Amino acid sequence: MSAVRRIPVIPTVIVAVAIATMIGLGIWQLGRMQEKEALIARYQAASTSSEALATLPADPLSQLYRRVAFTCTGVTAWNAISGRNARDQAGYVHIATCPDAEVVLGWSRDPSLQPDWAGGEVTGTIAPGGEAGWRIVADPPLAGLEANAAPDPADTPNNHLAYAGQWFFFALSALVIYVLALRKRGR
Repeated sequence: MSAVRRIPVIPTVIVAVAIATMIGLGIWQLGRMQEKEALIARYQAASTSSEALATLPADPLSQLYRRVAFTCTGVTAWNAISGRNARDQAGYVHIATCPDAEVVLGWSRDPSLQPDWAGGEVTGTIAPGGEAGWRIVADPPLAGLEANAAPDPADTPNNHLAYAGQWFFFALSALVIYVLALRKRGR
């Protein structure tokens, strides 16, 4: 009788499908990495465009990092959240909620500060954040506040290469563990 045992079919198929799935997810993450690089490049181009949009676009998310002119017809709410100023100091950015947009007016060290601003003309950059997924960061700042840190497309995370590496590592680990289990079974 042969000392070599047969390889179990069902567990082998399950492990093979799992490994193939993990490799597929790794390849998908590599594709996502390229998509994110293209998106960041588009954001970089928008941020360096000298032409400001004359009005708020219908879909501001499609115009992130573009300069825009906007009229706030009235402030319906105030909020202060942690943020950084143009000198990279920690403090609070003061956000006015207008009927059509959230506007980051500027920065201060005092979170309880109520800026004296009832609305009006705003020039700034459409940046990620806020309840709608975007907000306008005023430049120049308004209501006597200091300048905010400028929205930077380079802050957009692109960690898809790390995710791909993790999936490939998981696939390799599953393969090694299964081979070791088969060797132990064969003893």
